[in-house]
Amino acid sequence: MSKIAFVGAGSWGTAVAALVTNKNRDQTILWARRAELAETINLYHENPEYLPDIALPEDLLATSDLEEALDRAETVVMAVPSHGFRDVLREVSSVAAPTACFVSLTKGLEVATKKRMSEVFADEIDGIDDSRIAVLTGPNLAKEIVQGYPAASTIACKDHSTSRRLQETFHADTFRCYTNSDVVGCEIGGAFKNVLAIASGIADGLGFGDNAKATVMTRGLAEMARFSVRWGAHPLTFLGLAGVGDLIATCASRQSRNHSVGIRLGRGESIEDILGSMHMVAEGVKSCKPIFELGQEAGVWMPITHAMVKICHEGHKVEDVVQELLTQGIQQEFAGVEEYLMHLPEGNSS
Repeated sequence: MSKIAFVGAGSWGTAVAALVTNKNRDQTILWARRAELAETINLYHENPEYLPDIALPEDLLATSDLEEALDRAETVVMAVPSHGFRDVLREVSSVAAPTACFVSLTKGLEVATKKRMSEVFADEIDGIDDSRIAVLTGPNLAKEIVQGYPAASTIACKDHSTSRRLQETFHADTFRCYTNSDVVGCEIGGAFKNVLAIASGIADGLGFGDNAKATVMTRGLAEMARFSVRWGAHPLTFLGLAGVGDLIATCASRQSRNHSVGIRLGRGESIEDILGSMHMVAEGVKSCKPIFELGQEAGVWMPITHAMVKICHEGHKVEDVVQELLTQGIQQEFAGVEEYLMHLPEGNSS
């Protein structure tokens, strides 16, 4: 029996830890920074702050002692928001086993460096290589996962043997796990869809109807693909779980924090008031700015992302930004991606 340590006891980290615990194939332990939260999980088998009214497996052990969590752990699963990821990883890397494999559950970019979490792993862990870095991503709303509703996800790693091993770790009767070698594309998809979920929520908040929301999602997907191929991603990734799958779930569900932020913006609330009232992080608010800046560096046309930056970071009014979007110049639907599609490499998933 191998040991898997989950670092971060928010909704998603807790949900995936519960999923693996229910399989009874591996020893799982969940690290929470606050001792009182770890004690609540151990005594009452619930995480009332992040997953209220949801029963957790009695075998799921939680601790606030990082050394206890990481001792002999062969796999370390990082479930920490992007803005705190590097600082926590520094603590983790100082005590984790030198051969441990690291999996990111985080869907965002580091604002200051504009780096993906796999790049942060490479920065902070001495001697780590691609075979020890993986990403789990897909249309995965935490509450539904922990309740056992059917879902699927992608485990991305450049090393095929690692991705297959992790596929066995996370795959369950109600949670289908597929492998993919496109780490860059899967990480970008996970971060980008949060930005588009805010835009989709704004359309809902303004009462624009389903046509408008479908347009935001599909034009956003094209924007995601234009951006991603500039950074080496495979466009087929965005037709899968890490792309359109996650996009649909996040843009359509009222459980999505980013979608909820958009709805409230569309209804006239300020971004400051919205964020001040939230208990959990809406990654799209933080990630839209570094994603747009990277797109500018690569010369990518990104009108929807730019619109979210204006609203979330520059104080522009929603109505003014929407009007700018509706009067944008039009172009060929797959501009920026079509040329790449004509020279596709061989498939990258299994």
